[in-house]
Amino acid sequence: MTPAIRPAKITDIPAITRIYAQAVEHGTASFELTPPGQAEMTRRLHDLTTKGFPYLVAEIDGVLAGYAYAGLYRSRPAYRLTVEDSVYIAPDLQRRGIGRALLAALIDAAEVRGFRQMIAVIGDPTKQAASIGLHEALGFRQVGMLENVGFKHGRWLDSLLMQRELGNGAKSVP
Repeated sequence: MTPAIRPAKITDIPAITRIYAQAVEHGTASFELTPPGQAEMTRRLHDLTTKGFPYLVAEIDGVLAGYAYAGLYRSRPAYRLTVEDSVYIAPDLQRRGIGRALLAALIDAAEVRGFRQMIAVIGDPTKQAASIGLHEALGFRQVGMLENVGFKHGRWLDSLLMQRELGNGAKSVP
């Protein structure tokens, strides 16, 4: 079943908040320790979209199955053409191609907006084989490992850095 991908709306915030809360509370992909509420998730959506970053959702039969967005990789001006991706799928709908559809659409949306590099920061890579495989399948390559940079659920966590060129990448100046 192919999900419908579309831009996120404010009315999606309750479902987005639930999906993210599950990831924060039970997973290690996000290094947040306490799930943000709907007001904070609304602020984040508004902040990204008003600055021109893509924020997408996937629906299956009218049910929000996941979401993805791109935001600045780092805030300093020289990083302005490099984005970091985030993809979250409802736990009961994982491994159905939703993440792939969302990430592919996010890559396209970031390229259209003129971004040149996309970075994936994958927390706890020993538990994230599916995320690593997804990113590799869509052209990302592993570029580094940050060891023991997060502490969550009683243990130290690494972060894997993956990178993909967008559009012309570094082949031309902006």
